[in-house]
Amino acid sequence: MDSFTQIVLGIATAELCAGKKLQRKTLLYGAILGTIPDLDVVVGQFLNPVEGVAIHRGLSHSLLFFLLLSPILGWIITKIERGKINLRSASIMVFWCLLTHVLLDMFTSWGTQIFWPLPDRIAFKTIFVIDPLYTLPLLIYLILAWRKPTFSLRRKYVLRGIYISSFYLLLTCVLKLYALEQFKNALKQQNVTYDNLIVKPTAFNCILWNANVATKDAYLLGDYSLIDSQPVTFKRYKKNDILSQQLAGNPDFETLKIVSEGWYIVTKKDNEYYFNDLRFGLLNKDPQNPQFAFSYIFKDENGKFKAQEVPKQKRDGKILMQGILERIKGN
Repeated sequence: MDSFTQIVLGIATAELCAGKKLQRKTLLYGAILGTIPDLDVVVGQFLNPVEGVAIHRGLSHSLLFFLLLSPILGWIITKIERGKINLRSASIMVFWCLLTHVLLDMFTSWGTQIFWPLPDRIAFKTIFVIDPLYTLPLLIYLILAWRKPTFSLRRKYVLRGIYISSFYLLLTCVLKLYALEQFKNALKQQNVTYDNLIVKPTAFNCILWNANVATKDAYLLGDYSLIDSQPVTFKRYKKNDILSQQLAGNPDFETLKIVSEGWYIVTKKDNEYYFNDLRFGLLNKDPQNPQFAFSYIFKDENGKFKAQEVPKQKRDGKILMQGILERIKGN
């Protein structure tokens, strides 16, 4: 999730774990601890673009990392807050602030390697990385809680925020299952044989859902709004295996294949190769000239192809949001 949401969740978690002992200092500790797993983004700035993407939500989002880091940070907190909190309580607070960060990230499309060093990412794909319907209830109740004079009253309000935001997460799971059935039924009615299917929400909402469908020689991309009245349709994009074979063995290409979990197509334009990650949708819907939300261009550097992320323009985001808002209304 976005950093602001993780800060809010971190503060709420710290308050529940140690609000009685640390009082309103949980605001500071929760905000810091809630963002620690995402420091891998800072580390990524010192790596090449592909390596930076590859490490995101890896080691820093793992149970192993949390188990090692929690007692260390817990000890530091006990030294800062002498006599207010013991090592066990401080370590528990640290652990839960880190863990809730990752548990929330697991509901996004990117997912996390919570069981690192195992390579698999856990991604439920039920919520977009920024979703006000999750964040706002938690934030509102946290603000209300901070005005209360006692821990028992603050705890009551924080729990209300947690319950509402968690209920919303559960609701997104139900909505995803419903959308999944709609896509499956559409594929069955259209006699499409497929190898794999993933469904995920579009930006900032849980009404409009996207589907990626892998067939033998192509990918089908479709969308479904909960208020649609017409059948689901899909657009077809060839896998371009010949272009993929031309990049085979390139280190950046092989890394991006792993990062994309196999959901990608390679295109070529003006003698330059483009690696397009299919999991995060399109900025347009032109099959002849598709523009994907996450795309990497391979440039020749001293006889070797190096991948660079294609920069996004402000107008790209504007066009994307206009399309989503229009499509949410139904087909």
